[in-house]
Amino acid sequence: MIKSVTIDKFTVFEHVELQLGALNVIHGENGAGKTHILKLLYSVLSAMKPGRTQGAPEQPTKDWLERELARKLTAVMRPDNVGRLARRKVGLNRADIAMRFDDAGQDISFGFNTTNKSKVEVSTPPKRWLESDPAYLPTREALSIFPGFTSLYETTDLNLDETWRDLCLLLDTRRRKGAVSKAVKALLEPIEAALGGRLQLDEKRFYLETDLGSIEIDLVAEGVRKLAMIAWLVANERLQSKGALFWDEPEVNLNPRLVKLLPALLFGLAERGVQVFIATHSLFLLRELYIYQELNKPTVTTSYLGLHAGADGVEVRQGPTLDDSGDIVALDENLEQSRRYLDVENQ
Repeated sequence: MIKSVTIDKFTVFEHVELQLGALNVIHGENGAGKTHILKLLYSVLSAMKPGRTQGAPEQPTKDWLERELARKLTAVMRPDNVGRLARRKVGLNRADIAMRFDDAGQDISFGFNTTNKSKVEVSTPPKRWLESDPAYLPTREALSIFPGFTSLYETTDLNLDETWRDLCLLLDTRRRKGAVSKAVKALLEPIEAALGGRLQLDEKRFYLETDLGSIEIDLVAEGVRKLAMIAWLVANERLQSKGALFWDEPEVNLNPRLVKLLPALLFGLAERGVQVFIATHSLFLLRELYIYQELNKPTVTTSYLGLHAGADGVEVRQGPTLDDSGDIVALDENLEQSRRYLDVENQ
């Protein structure tokens, strides 16, 4: 599990130090860098858990990591080159990232300057690869684009970042036969009850299997497809202990009834050993997380990170509770709208 991250002169951040827990909730205005943090951490973890076809050495080496970190950051964040991710200032500038883990043998630090194109400089390489794959869920679902997407991505210049390809690779599995573990069942049952069925995959596409028969996934509402997507990953144990889940705005396209399912799912995954990161604008979701935490007293550590504009770049206010993370933009706007609504009503 990532314990802390120090970020210097990276995109909108001049200097921030993130203290992380098992469940990490990031909120802030548009442009504050929420997605940048998710994609930075995901890219580093992906480079530290190379696939069998990537030609990685048996143990991490500086040379391999220097090229793969630059490639992954560029493929995920889509700048023209990795040097473009250093904070934009007049003259030469350098970004530095240091990540510390519960297992100190996996600590990593690296940097790059604005002139770097396809390589970073690794100062502290990890001593061993990570055990489990990270997963990145974008704001939209991927079930409807799944058929043939991976091969198309590899052969065509699509205007989509590499998290989509990685997600489709994770989705490409057949549902496990036989009984699932009690922990998985506890996570799945409320989701599948809300979906009104369970997801199935044939040779070409996904279907939602209901009491009335199978429904092509493209005919299912997008919010339901989004929830079905994570249900599929849970059912097939693609979200593993010592792995990580990064979910950008999980509330998008979900109605409030479905959003209310998210806290139990997110805390449940964290309790199973998955380090969870979400970025959200939703006051409704933030309140549901608070209610769940107060009523159920989960044992996992939490970190709420509020991103706020500062005099020199974005600043982070953080702590184990929502109150520690500073003003919530969504709350301020919600209260201001309520005031305007009452003003109209009272005219």
